Amino acid sequence: MLRLLLKYKVWRHDKIHLLLGTRCLSILTSANSLQRPSYEIKDQNKVIDFTVLFSSCSDAASVKRLHALLVVSGKTQTIFVSTRLLNLYAHLGDLSSAYDTFSLMPFKDEYTWNSMISAYVRTGNFTKAMNCFHELTLTSQVQPDWYTFPLVLKACGNLIDGKKLHCWVFKLGFMWDVFIAASLIHMYCRFNAVAAAHYLFENMPFRDSASWNAVISGLCQNGNADEALSIAGEMRLEGMNLDPVTIASILPACVLVGKSLIGMLIHLYVIKHGLEFDLFVSNALINMYAKLGWLEHAQRVFYQMVVRDLVSWNSIISAFEQNNEPAFALLLYNGMQLHGLQPDLLTLVSLASITSQSGHCQNSRSVHGFITRRGWLMEDVIVGNAIVDMYAKLGIIDYARKAFEEIPFKDVISWNTLITCYSQNGFASEAIEIYCMMEAYTDITPNQGTWVSVLPAYSHLGALQQGMKIHGHVIKTHLHSDVFVGTCLVDMYGKCGRLDDAMSLFSEVPRGNSVPWNAIIACHGIHGHGEVALELFDKMLHDGVNPDNVTFLSLLSACSHSGFVGQGYRCFHMMREQYAIKPSLRHYGCMVDLLGRAGQLEKAYEVIKSMPMQPDVSVWGALLGACRIHGNIELGKFASDRLFELDSENVGYYVLLSNIYANVGKWEGVSDVRSLARDRGLKKTPGWSSIEVNNKVNVFYTGNKSHPKCEEIYKELGILTAKIKSLGYIPDSSFVLQDVEEDEKEHILTSHSERLAIAFGLISTVPRSNIRIFKNLRICGDCHNATKFISKVTEREIIVRDSNRFHHFKDGTCSCGDYW
Repeated sequence: MLRLLLKYKVWRHDKIHLLLGTRCLSILTSANSLQRPSYEIKDQNKVIDFTVLFSSCSDAASVKRLHALLVVSGKTQTIFVSTRLLNLYAHLGDLSSAYDTFSLMPFKDEYTWNSMISAYVRTGNFTKAMNCFHELTLTSQVQPDWYTFPLVLKACGNLIDGKKLHCWVFKLGFMWDVFIAASLIHMYCRFNAVAAAHYLFENMPFRDSASWNAVISGLCQNGNADEALSIAGEMRLEGMNLDPVTIASILPACVLVGKSLIGMLIHLYVIKHGLEFDLFVSNALINMYAKLGWLEHAQRVFYQMVVRDLVSWNSIISAFEQNNEPAFALLLYNGMQLHGLQPDLLTLVSLASITSQSGHCQNSRSVHGFITRRGWLMEDVIVGNAIVDMYAKLGIIDYARKAFEEIPFKDVISWNTLITCYSQNGFASEAIEIYCMMEAYTDITPNQGTWVSVLPAYSHLGALQQGMKIHGHVIKTHLHSDVFVGTCLVDMYGKCGRLDDAMSLFSEVPRGNSVPWNAIIACHGIHGHGEVALELFDKMLHDGVNPDNVTFLSLLSACSHSGFVGQGYRCFHMMREQYAIKPSLRHYGCMVDLLGRAGQLEKAYEVIKSMPMQPDVSVWGALLGACRIHGNIELGKFASDRLFELDSENVGYYVLLSNIYANVGKWEGVSDVRSLARDRGLKKTPGWSSIEVNNKVNVFYTGNKSHPKCEEIYKELGILTAKIKSLGYIPDSSFVLQDVEEDEKEHILTSHSERLAIAFGLISTVPRSNIRIFKNLRICGDCHNATKFISKVTEREIIVRDSNRFHHFKDGTCSCGDYW
């Protein structure tokens, strides 16, 4: 083959392509070519310049042809040539051939070993890199040098290996090499050994910018944002300039500690030192302003950039997506495509969220299809989780479950997302079922997100005993003091009727923001303790915690349940005037409910007419519910007409209007409304009540006789009815919304689901213990009256949580004061 090559003075492109797969390069005779090593085969005046051949290789196949030529020529015995061949294989991703070349080398120096280790580190083969290092130290006469340790420190997989490497560094005298010291700091920070990293940094005799950056970024990654900013201040005092890496490290720290002013001062520093056009710095500034919610500043930085890469576009799109501006985020995405940039995984994660915020079901399928065609769903779990979350927020449960099942390697976030999907869409039992499935996987460890996802499901079902088991798991994982997990526990105990336990937990949760305050105020509101809710709000303000829109929503709801019309007006005015919070539709719905419950229907209607936006179903629904309580047929018919226009498929509105007619005996109106619902294919949601006994939730439907203890339950009901009648109970047949005989009406009242659940609780629990009932609809007025009598004759506290609030029955009275 060599003699064949030497026959030509000028090689043709097609012949060389057969050998190397690259274009022909003539022999370089310029001064530049004389300055670099030349590996030439000479025969008379025929020359092969291997320097040219090395630079011409563009794929693994051409390298193998070159390798064959080098073997034939005997050049592979040279360390320099073999090492360059090894690096060429590694650069093109053929690690197997790189290692074969490495293992066949008769002599290896430090550079050769470092090249092999570097090849593994660059491609993420950290275990093989560490094995190669161990082979170097155990079998080679060569010792690691200062180029070796930065590589293996990046590859070490645990703190123990990192400490062993630190010992090697100390033994070989490289301790204070500034590059190695910075790598040690990075290593310790990666394994959360912040104290060791800080000690190493403090004792360095000389610190360059890389050392400062290492400790600052390490502190930020481990949540020590205050200390990171302090170190950055020391860096400036020592006369060191902040470079782009430093700035990109400390800007997220400003967000973590809420020091937006420092972030803006750093921006001024960036402009002063001419770094505002640095791509890395600009991207970091966009992310900082996005997390602070200052979209105008983020947009200004983006538009001032001279050069924008995909990270820049992803950052600005994510900024508007995370701040609930999906329409503008979508415009930016279209702009990115017009600039010729193709979306990557992070772009599609933002696009999935944009689609869910916009409520575009058709677009969601397009995003899913795009990701599936690229095969990204199988490659990256983050994208898979984003698709599940997108369908969950759109309420398309079946698609969310299917997308979840398509993810090949599910992590804890995948499970958390699916649990949240079911929980937030009202499928509490299914959410708990998914959590139980997750527990069967030993390689999945529940985290903060798991508890935050599943605890609301137990709250919704009122499964106190099962929720208490989750509380035990939370304590074992030391997350009970986490503000979000702790708040969910407060909410769970409060909504399961254990308000004292909720208050006890509230006192242990960090209360630096409004989240736990909102939860405990809401809990007292649904229990009818409006005065306590207002006192908690005053204490919140006294502690320096600013309320948000959720705070005022909880307050208005608490005032509504307690009939505090004046205090409700005060809170509504304070929200707008003092805290400049723009009322949402839900706030207006609470005001309508507050006035309507108090019988001020005309004022409630005036609030609706004064709204700056179009009323939605929650607002008209609140008015219709108030009309049912106070029997206002005319206004109720008007409100129901608006509701049928907005949401004609919700059977609840037909039921409310039907009940208004039934309460005043207008059975023709009842018949008309029921016929209208029937013609539209709607069925009334069946009422049910549940009670948890011995860790098992028992569900009862009105008139149901399928329970194993059915005979005992109805026998107990007969005894109870006789006892409470002797105390003055008179059945109120007006709550039977059917045109039947009086004796039949009394039988229907006796077999309501809440009474069946109470009777089961009485025969299944020890005397004088509390009974907790959960009902999916509002409690019947006659059952409310009967339960007061039952609590007196049985000497029990009976706690009923209906769809609207809590009722605590004790000694013949209810905590709601009959205002419900």
